[in-house]
Amino acid sequence: MLVVDGANVVGSRPDGWWHDRPGAAARLHARLTGTPALAANVVLVLEGRARAGVPEGVTGALEVVHAGGEGDDRIVAEVDRAVADGRAVAVVTADRGLSARVEPRATVLRPGWLLGRIEGNG
Repeated sequence: MLVVDGANVVGSRPDGWWHDRPGAAARLHARLTGTPALAANVVLVLEGRARAGVPEGVTGALEVVHAGGEGDDRIVAEVDRAVADGRAVAVVTADRGLSARVEPRATVLRPGWLLGRIEGNG
C-alpha cells in the first residue's frame, strides 16, 4: 500500500500550486489515476483547501481520503490501518516529523520518487 501526502508532494515543486490548491490536488489525482502499477492500493490524503479539488472515494486502485484536521494525523491512521491488516506500507512525504512518526512501520519515499514515476501521465 502506498500512502501519498498530497500537500507535501504538491508543495515539492514551485509551480504556482499555492494559487489554486484544489486544482493542484486534481492534477495530482489525475496523474496518479493515469499511472499504473504504483502499488496494489494507493491512498491520496488531502487536507485544507485541496480537499475541494477531489472528492473522497475510490477510482481503481486509488482511494482519496480527506483529513478533517492535520493531514499527518490521517496519514498515520492510514499506516496504522494497513499495518493492522498485515499489509506492507510506504508513505510518500518529505516531512521529517511525519517520517519519524511512521518509521519503522512504513517505508518512507520522497516526493521526487513519486513524481519521477508519474511525469507525463494523467
